[in-house]
Amino acid sequence: MKKKLKHGMARIFDFLTIRILYPITYKIHARKAVNPKKVILLEPRFPETTDSLLQIKKQLEVMGGYEVLEMSLGFEIEHISEIHRRTMRFLREYATAAYVFTTDSNKAVGGFNMRPETQMIQCWHACGAFKRFGFSTAGASFGGSNYKQRMYPNHRNYTLVTVSSDEVVWAYEEAMGLEGRNLVKPLGVSRTDVFYDEMFVKDACRQVEEAVPQTKGRKVILYAPTFRGRVIEAKSPDQMDLKLMKEELGDEYVVLIKHHPFVKNRPEIPEQLGDFASDVTDILDIDKLLCRADVCISDYSSLIFEYSLFNRPMIFFAYDLDDYYDHRGFYYPYDEMAPGPIVKSTEEIVEIIKGIEAGWDDSRVVQFKTKFMGACDGNVTSGILEEVGIK
Repeated sequence: MKKKLKHGMARIFDFLTIRILYPITYKIHARKAVNPKKVILLEPRFPETTDSLLQIKKQLEVMGGYEVLEMSLGFEIEHISEIHRRTMRFLREYATAAYVFTTDSNKAVGGFNMRPETQMIQCWHACGAFKRFGFSTAGASFGGSNYKQRMYPNHRNYTLVTVSSDEVVWAYEEAMGLEGRNLVKPLGVSRTDVFYDEMFVKDACRQVEEAVPQTKGRKVILYAPTFRGRVIEAKSPDQMDLKLMKEELGDEYVVLIKHHPFVKNRPEIPEQLGDFASDVTDILDIDKLLCRADVCISDYSSLIFEYSLFNRPMIFFAYDLDDYYDHRGFYYPYDEMAPGPIVKSTEEIVEIIKGIEAGWDDSRVVQFKTKFMGACDGNVTSGILEEVGIK
């Protein structure tokens, strides 16, 4: 009974805010003129500006002449009252901004018609097109219904959506309900620019070794699984046998584990394995870990697209593949898209990593990179700013 009441109250709150209060607030403040130099960097989920927004911020600072506001809605960290307060502040600024850049969806920007003087640029946080989302999951256990997504639209006001290659345009058009509008363009993903910066890569490797001293002189296996279940109750897989990994690979390798940021309760690493395996979720950014990793083990995470830029080995630990297909689904057949071996046991992982030492063919990764990351050339941020008229 309490759960039903709570759900009902949430539905009423959504209707009153998204359909009534937010549009009214925006319209009141939109009576003022747009500031042609005002740029908002909107981070929906996390407390600070991240990923592509950081690259855009740096570029704007170099150019000068723009009023840049960094705003966080705090969807993953704050109480609903604080999220509401931040959203109201954003709406007041949004009403007179010339440009809004964001990297994720949120209901605050799509429940009403945006004024035509403003550009809303969606620099989606993930590269490629892996797991289905948005309208592509309507009716699935993971996604909301088609009706609910139409009732509370996340993507209606975009004037541009940037993606990592021409190959994936169709997937984003489907997921965001933007078919036929020519708004999704293969301009690349800004966050990938750093991987073409030799100084960034060198410094990233240094920071990893300082944070985890046992990586010095040893090869690094990065294990970066995505979460399971719904965002609000996200869990991380715990099927990797780290004891076996240490016994078989510990002389040459260490394992760094980066859990998805949605996961709050993470599997613990036994104390006796501390010199071999480390949970670095809270101390190292994924971009830095990708630079240092010699091998990446993932499952259904889109980070494989960024990692492909390094032409290094990938292993797909997909022991629950059948369940994941049923829960969420993929845009491409998993076994055809994965640019590396798909395994269901730690024993297979060990065997493959030992085989890498004897020689490794990178042709599958190169083909994968060309297909899904073709627009990411190290100059993405400049191209996006030029596309929207910021020069």
